Amino acid sequence: MTNTAAYNDDPALAASILIVDDEPEVLSSLHRLLRTGGFHVFAANSGEDGLRILETESVDVVVSDMRMPNMSGAQFLEQVFLRWPDIKRILLTGYSDTESTVAAINRGKIWRYIAKPWNNEDLMLTIQQAVAHRLLMNENARLLKLTRDQNDELKVLNTSLETRVEERTRQLQQALKNLRQSFVTTVNVFSSMMELRGGALAGHSRRVAELARKVARHMSLDEATVQDIVLAALLHDIGKLGLPDEMIERPFNTLSPDARAEVMKHPVKGEMLLMPIEQLAGAALLIRNHHEMFDGTGYPAGLSGMGIPLGARILAVVNDYDALQLGLMVARKLKPFEALRYIVDNRGTHYDPSVVDAFSAALAEASPKDFNEIPMRPSSLRPGLRLTRDLFHHEGYLLLAKDHVLTAAEITQLVRLEFAEKWPISLYVERPV
Repeated sequence: MTNTAAYNDDPALAASILIVDDEPEVLSSLHRLLRTGGFHVFAANSGEDGLRILETESVDVVVSDMRMPNMSGAQFLEQVFLRWPDIKRILLTGYSDTESTVAAINRGKIWRYIAKPWNNEDLMLTIQQAVAHRLLMNENARLLKLTRDQNDELKVLNTSLETRVEERTRQLQQALKNLRQSFVTTVNVFSSMMELRGGALAGHSRRVAELARKVARHMSLDEATVQDIVLAALLHDIGKLGLPDEMIERPFNTLSPDARAEVMKHPVKGEMLLMPIEQLAGAALLIRNHHEMFDGTGYPAGLSGMGIPLGARILAVVNDYDALQLGLMVARKLKPFEALRYIVDNRGTHYDPSVVDAFSAALAEASPKDFNEIPMRPSSLRPGLRLTRDLFHHEGYLLLAKDHVLTAAEITQLVRLEFAEKWPISLYVERPV
């Protein structure tokens, strides 16, 4: 006997139960019981009929008797497990043989087994639990599929987003590059305004900027600091724009007191001109302080030592080195080597010693052919350096002869002598390799 019946107001929403038993009375009893539960019921009187129903119908729970001819309940449920593993399987058994029941459970992966005669309430509760478990598994599977589909969509979106982000980043980088180039062009225009006047200042700012860059990098400063120093070097004389040519061209120490006072205002004027430009705020501070001296005798504020920004201390050295060669500081133009000697001789007074040392090294590296020998102060020496000139005491007697190779002990003695007698010692040595 094969029978199907629906016992729910909306069969599409009812759980489907397949009952399999070779005894018509059992099938009828189960029919009546499940009808009260509102299930969509299929009935079969053999395992073979049950399999045919499963091939065409969607079923949530199978309830099968154990003892049936031709195909036992254990064999039937095993086939259900192999072909439709998601269906919940319940075994009805009248066997008292526990071993056979356990074997049936293992073969068919049975979810529950119920002994005959059953208790209607227990059977209904078991089926309801099976249906709930099946629905939960279906929902979990649906959610898992939904999650996988959404993850796949997300991967596609991420790939598309990454492409758009890369493109946008490229556009922003190009825009930033263009903006930076425009900014650099503007700075160069400002810098060129002084050079357009011609005379001694032509090319001065660019030479100072290039050498300041070398010194800053030789001191291992970060790129942001290097950039501020270079910008300040390019624009350090912008405060002189309003000065007459005579004040700009003549050596500073030959100017009248009033003229000197006017020239000494240019660092502050330069700062005031650049402060409104946010990107030049750091450079403006260096411009204000690039004529301060290490011993506190500079202007405009008389700062000293580490109270002077490092970038300004670098500009002081590099700017004076070039200005000495242009004849803007003393009455005559100095040769490069003479300008370097002036800087070294004023190490620790006008200029930061560490900056002078870095400057000397950077200068020697940049133009080795022009500086086969360099002046150095005792604290910058190292053992093994060879003197290229005789070293005389300021009272006139010879301390060390040309070609002498310095030792650590001699360097220590020279440092002590310079400190004790307050007499700056400059030695000329072969350019360090």
